[in-house]
Amino acid sequence: MSERPSQRSAVEPFHVMEVLRAAAARQRSHGDMILLCVGQPSTPAPRAALDAVHAVLETDSLGYTEGDGIPQLRETIAAHYRTAYDVPVTPEEVLVSTGSSGGFSTVLMAAFDAGSRVAMARPGYPAYRNTLQALGIQPVEIDCGPNTRFQLTVDHLAGAHAVAPLDGVIVASPANPTGTIIEPGELEAIAQWCDAHDVLLISDEIYHGISYGAPAQTARRFSRDAVVLGSMSKFWSMTGWRVGWNLLPEALRRPVDVLQTNLAICAPAVSQHAAVAAFSPEATAELQRHVERYAMNRDLLLRRLPELGIQSFAPPDGAFYAYCDVSHLTDDTTQWWAEVLDRTGVAIAPGIDFDPVNGHRFVRLSFCGATDALDEALDRLVAVI
Repeated sequence: MSERPSQRSAVEPFHVMEVLRAAAARQRSHGDMILLCVGQPSTPAPRAALDAVHAVLETDSLGYTEGDGIPQLRETIAAHYRTAYDVPVTPEEVLVSTGSSGGFSTVLMAAFDAGSRVAMARPGYPAYRNTLQALGIQPVEIDCGPNTRFQLTVDHLAGAHAVAPLDGVIVASPANPTGTIIEPGELEAIAQWCDAHDVLLISDEIYHGISYGAPAQTARRFSRDAVVLGSMSKFWSMTGWRVGWNLLPEALRRPVDVLQTNLAICAPAVSQHAAVAAFSPEATAELQRHVERYAMNRDLLLRRLPELGIQSFAPPDGAFYAYCDVSHLTDDTTQWWAEVLDRTGVAIAPGIDFDPVNGHRFVRLSFCGATDALDEALDRLVAVI
């Protein structure tokens, strides 16, 4: 037997994981590491979710659930869209997935054949590109600069479609790594363009709930043919619980369900019960306090970035990232992050993860941790840089 790995496995690594590995070594040797590289809330799941787990452990065997999720959670998610967005969603349209990542992969397999062309913004979340490539789908990366706030527009899509027809489009609002939000009018125009050209719109909305002005709008308001990805990870502070969901058009519900039950059977049962409780009013009040802290951290970071000579960055409308041009400090952040970690104990994410063309000039700074830790990290960076 050949021990040669498959061609589909030959994708780029998620470089921030290498940063985390080096940061853990720094913590063991120096005990002074501060993470500004990860998109993970430093807070635990809301109290109501934890209480629900304790209760269900005593009363439920926690075996396999329905492949598309327990009915209580699907109804809760549907009700969330009706109350938060005034958008009609039924439980039948909701499929609970193993994190939004599991849902994303299953949707891609259900919707596209090998060789299909799917557009995405550059800079963008690296797992979009890498998962598409692993499945034999061609990522069509479109360079999106500050003039469009690092987001796709209808003009971008029309231009790419004229070169060769697109089969799908991925948008993210708020986006990773930039934190920018697509204005409702532009999101509506993108949805209408996709419907008119028989292009599947996949809207990654996992950072909804975390914004610093007008909230982000869901693509489901503008198209019932769009796929919406949601997650308990970010606003609900439940990254490791691995619960996400898809809102699916009718044509994809059965195919995605069949694939998920073959690939994963179901999302973790205990996490699904916790997720139901995480939508409660008392949990929402607790989680809103986290967003208030993110807003304080955002203001602190934006106020202090000029001390590092950083003047060019995406306006973080939501999520908890700042994507910063540091070309005045280095022309290769793929190496520079290691020097910064060695000299300061501060871990930052190199832009190459998010933009393989221009990312060597950028870093992503995450501000979802404790405010005092962020301030200390900036003190260290200012002192050295």
